Amino acid sequence: MTDNTQLAAVRARGIVKSFGTGDTQITVLKGIDLDIYLGELLLLVGESGGGKTTLLSAIAGILDINEGSIDVLGVPLSALPANKRTRFRGQTMGFIYQQFNLLPALTAAENVAVPLLIQKVGRAEALRRARVMLNRVGLGDRMDFLPKSLSGGQQQRVAIARALVNEPRLLICDEPTAALDGPNGQKIMELLREVGRSSDRCVIVVTHDSRIFHFGDRMANLTDGRITNIERIQREGSA
Repeated sequence: MTDNTQLAAVRARGIVKSFGTGDTQITVLKGIDLDIYLGELLLLVGESGGGKTTLLSAIAGILDINEGSIDVLGVPLSALPANKRTRFRGQTMGFIYQQFNLLPALTAAENVAVPLLIQKVGRAEALRRARVMLNRVGLGDRMDFLPKSLSGGQQQRVAIARALVNEPRLLICDEPTAALDGPNGQKIMELLREVGRSSDRCVIVVTHDSRIFHFGDRMANLTDGRITNIERIQREGSA
């Protein structure tokens, strides 16, 4: 259960993001104020084209914003030069995208090990940790398969394992259950829920999948570039 006494993993104030110039300029984010707390799983919902993926990219420091400020884990992203922002992202964040972005020449285990190898973890240890994570997402029997030999749902689970393997403090997920059937989607959300319960971690999930809403702590609705509502999610048995 989150409350306002908790530390904010993400603190966004007055976020404006536009694309294009002059008559072709489109403003996608229109003054976003949002706190996302350590120890919570926040669901970000709303109509397609409302700015959810753009907001995720801004929080990750992948997109520069036009106005406002974003602090992630106490670090003001806009104050970091590009190379330090990239390093900070690699050390503290994990990403699950709708596109799996797996490397076709690498096995499932090798794909999952990539973030660890980038962080200079030894190959043997990186592969060991990758195999542990693949077991956790139910792919223990597919570790040595290439992506082309995996179904779409299996590739999505490899991508999820890759995002989790370096134990990121901030996990950013864009439709993580879109390619998964009901049981596998529930299994993945249970894993993400476990990550979100940690007092020094935070999970943000963009989703249209109402089957997983009950896994969240709060739900923020983003419509036409504005946060229109934030509500706490009541679970069965909660006070």
